[in-house]
Amino acid sequence: MPDDSPQARIGNVHHPVGDVGAAVAFYTDAFGLSALFTDGDRYAALDAGGTKLALAGPAEDVTGGVAAPSFKVDDVAAALERLTSAGGTVVRDAEAGPHETRAVARDPWGNTVIVYGPR
Repeated sequence: MPDDSPQARIGNVHHPVGDVGAAVAFYTDAFGLSALFTDGDRYAALDAGGTKLALAGPAEDVTGGVAAPSFKVDDVAAALERLTSAGGTVVRDAEAGPHETRAVARDPWGNTVIVYGPR
């Protein structure tokens, strides 16, 4: 990565689920994770020991059911430019979500990633 490129960080792991409430109960009971934030049946963020597990209900599933790391960046458009220059592809252009701007992309090997940042 060039020295002038800002470093992204994994903000969460996007994990699509059919029922957010049931998924919160499962992951808290099975693994002892604690809920950090919930948005009804749309989304919940759980503390997974320094990484957030983002439980995305059908309305927030931007990947079509695929679990994916979500990279938090300062500038989504600039990050997508760097991603495509490095050989990745944009699957879903940047769009305003309820809490941030986000886009879906793939790395050169076909793995799905989410790129998100401030609105």
